[in-house]
Amino acid sequence: MSDMNAEVYAITLAAGDLEVSVHRSLEPLEMVCGFAARRNPKRGFLFVSKVLGRHIPVKPSVMRQTYRDLAAAIADDLLGPVLFIGMAETAICIGTGVFDEWVRRSGRGDALFVHTTRYALNAAPAFMFREEHSHATGHNVHVPVDPTDASLMRAARTLVLVDDEASTGRTFANFIRAARGFCTGVERLVCVVLTDWSGGRAKAILEDEAGMRTDFVSILEGEYRFKPNPDAPAIPMPDLEGDGRSRSDMLLPNHGRLGVRRDPCAPAELADRLGLRAGQNALILGSGEFVWAPFRLAEELEARGMDAWCQATTRSPIMLGHAIGSVLTFRDNYGDGIPNYLYNVRDRRYERVVLCLETPAHSADPELVAALGADIVCY
Repeated sequence: MSDMNAEVYAITLAAGDLEVSVHRSLEPLEMVCGFAARRNPKRGFLFVSKVLGRHIPVKPSVMRQTYRDLAAAIADDLLGPVLFIGMAETAICIGTGVFDEWVRRSGRGDALFVHTTRYALNAAPAFMFREEHSHATGHNVHVPVDPTDASLMRAARTLVLVDDEASTGRTFANFIRAARGFCTGVERLVCVVLTDWSGGRAKAILEDEAGMRTDFVSILEGEYRFKPNPDAPAIPMPDLEGDGRSRSDMLLPNHGRLGVRRDPCAPAELADRLGLRAGQNALILGSGEFVWAPFRLAEELEARGMDAWCQATTRSPIMLGHAIGSVLTFRDNYGDGIPNYLYNVRDRRYERVVLCLETPAHSADPELVAALGADIVCY
């Protein structure tokens, strides 16, 4: 798809030349995302969201407004039951947030949110699928333990798939193929992303794959072209696949991996215990897949007048430059022994840093805690 009125931007990355055309956007591109080079031979570039709260610190009020904007574009009268899926790890918080806002505005009681996970649990597997271009390709989807939630998931007639961006549609297509044997009654598909860079191709691919009505919801629509630099030095991608062992002994019983029908967080008591002052500058840091509860804590603190920011660690390896100003590398807290990363923190000053974990306190890498001067909060 081409648009004579599109805004065109050219970005020179270490891995090659990226050109993006913006056809429609609720906000200027520079407020929605930046760009960086991946340490990944499968794909040399990355769209770095400025509203996601992962690689760049974001005010929780900005994140919440993004959830509202996306949820407002989803029809209230979707065929029910409605199953929302958030893609790990990047879209867990946005997926929960869009689900939360959609349920609030629609008043529906027949909706369930589940997020995919890189981790195995002592729970029945629903299905698995792969994200081909990712640094960690495998996704697990588990059956909710609650029988009512499990029945709702199986009976879903509308799937709402949430991710941070769409460039080809292949991840969503892989999900649909894998889900067919479990969610057998789906009649409608809604894909929700912050940025849709597919130029309309992802929607066409998914309509063909799913064989049903498919709607796309996004903050920004456009397309991209990437020309790899043949002279770029080969940068090996670290091994970021886990060992496949069950993590049920160390993870929260359920914050989305096993399905939720309402916001599971009540952050007021924890906010009281932290003792932060109004106006104090604080970073509330999620860890890996554990991001919704830290966001809700940051939101509570901001509502109390604190200068709270929200961000999270990640297993995504990114090169310094452009939207990535600094990087900390450390051991993951889930016991896989793989590197994790925290971006754009060293060049900022915070009076308090709160590292939020769903794993035990000793699982946090002491070097990360020392580098941040962080307080650890275990849920």
